[in-house]
Amino acid sequence: MAPAKGRRTSLASLASAVGEHSPVDERTPRPAGPPTKAVLKDLVANPRNPRRDLGDLTDLASIKTHQLQPALVVTRAAYLALFPDDAEDVGAARWVVINGCRRLAAAAKYGCAELEFVVKDEVAHDRISLLTAAIDENIGRRDFDVLEEAEAVDRLVAECGTAGEAARRLNRTEGWVSQRRALLKLAPELQTALREGELAVRLARSLAQVPREDQVAAWQAAQERDSGKQDQPQDSAVPRRDPKTQPASAPHITKALRRFEPNPGVLAQALRDYLAPAQLAELADELITDRR
Repeated sequence: MAPAKGRRTSLASLASAVGEHSPVDERTPRPAGPPTKAVLKDLVANPRNPRRDLGDLTDLASIKTHQLQPALVVTRAAYLALFPDDAEDVGAARWVVINGCRRLAAAAKYGCAELEFVVKDEVAHDRISLLTAAIDENIGRRDFDVLEEAEAVDRLVAECGTAGEAARRLNRTEGWVSQRRALLKLAPELQTALREGELAVRLARSLAQVPREDQVAAWQAAQERDSGKQDQPQDSAVPRRDPKTQPASAPHITKALRRFEPNPGVLAQALRDYLAPAQLAELADELITDRR
């Protein structure tokens, strides 16, 4: 029976579909010499993949007829040299997929006989390099759970020893790393709300600075304040600024920022998300210019 369109797929649910129990034909021959393709039973998804939920795979349904990008794998020996405790998860697979776990899952789901890949054992030079490669592929993807991202960054910090080194490996700022890790301090109720899209990430970062026992009450208070502002009648005697014809002034922006009480790292990340590179460069010049 064909899989339901739009259904999300987890790594756990695919454990019995990839490897020794792969539903595709295992008799497909591999080309001679260093392989660029393999039948699915010879491949296994990275046990250290930061993504537990692979999301909706329907965007990869075309993999049955053509694969746009090869997966990146390391050999079984290279992987187990770093993570010997994962031997049971790796099983009898010859290669471990580091980048391309969704492609591997889609190949199993849609009946693709083989998966194209490149072998790069240098990615398994050390544990930090392999974890960084796995995290870097997923950062910034819309369907990557923000808390899974935070957990992955936290594990990398533990492996590196410092947040600064983890930030350097990911080509991010130390503030960005700290912001992601702060989300792990949220109360369970707020983590659930964040995952379900009921709590905005920017507000979650602020709430993470509040003692855990007070976070839910702080969130409820913020919701009530927002609700009160929406219900407040407009004062017709006070002219409203038209954003199309009257750009916000510095006082307007300052007043808006005070609502969120951002720390410098949060503000910097927000500006990077909002401004184009050229605008960021212009802003940096303005900030360092002595205007006294």
